[in-house]
Amino acid sequence: MAKVSSIEKLIRIMETLRSPEGCPWDRKQSVRSLRPYVIEEAFETAEAIDNFDPKDKQSVDELKKELGDLLLQVVFISQMAKESGLFDFEDVAKSISNKLESRHPHVFGDVKVKDSEQVITNWNLIKKEEESRKNLLDGIPSAMPAINLSQRYASRAASVGFDWNKWEDVVAKIEEERLELLEAARSGDTGDIEHELGDLLFAVVNMGRKLGVDSEKALKKCAARFKERFDKMEELDPDFIKGERSLEHLEDLWQKAKKELK
Repeated sequence: MAKVSSIEKLIRIMETLRSPEGCPWDRKQSVRSLRPYVIEEAFETAEAIDNFDPKDKQSVDELKKELGDLLLQVVFISQMAKESGLFDFEDVAKSISNKLESRHPHVFGDVKVKDSEQVITNWNLIKKEEESRKNLLDGIPSAMPAINLSQRYASRAASVGFDWNKWEDVVAKIEEERLELLEAARSGDTGDIEHELGDLLFAVVNMGRKLGVDSEKALKKCAARFKERFDKMEELDPDFIKGERSLEHLEDLWQKAKKELK
């Protein structure tokens, strides 16, 4: 008997779970009902990647586990599509295989590229043509978190040369947007304030991109530091959360918290 691969075993397990003799919960699901699980597993995988350390077995095992959970959602949805006669997991794998070959003509064809930047440019142009996109920035899901969306838009625009030459050039743009935000704030016009704040945030995201920093990750780490320090403030003075302390006292607590957490 031929040995069954792990992916074949997984597919067979899912077929069993969805069968009349299978699991009531699995049989009850639909493609749309799995949407929140796909999102949750994607975020858990992203967290495992953030914490990944190839020298730490627990970290390696955690990433492996989360990738498996994410793969399960793909196999699950593929099985439901198969039951409806739409496609199966083999079609999904074939689709991405074809895409990888067509998007890498410098590997699987005779196209020549000089660097990774040209690879990205070619990828985006091929994608636009293959998917009949009207515009280069089409196809990036607008439901993404705002910072991620901004980074994707800016990166794709940069792939065709619409970019600052160096990170120092972005500093002037940030200053320009800062002054425009101050002017809007003084006017009190909420619409203008929102507009200018967005422009300033977008410029800062571009600064991170030029420096090779993921702004989403940087802000998340900042938020985590803020919580850690704020928690320490509460540990130092549990009563301050009643809102009866002076701002000077709170600032002193903040500085003490920072010092203790270094």
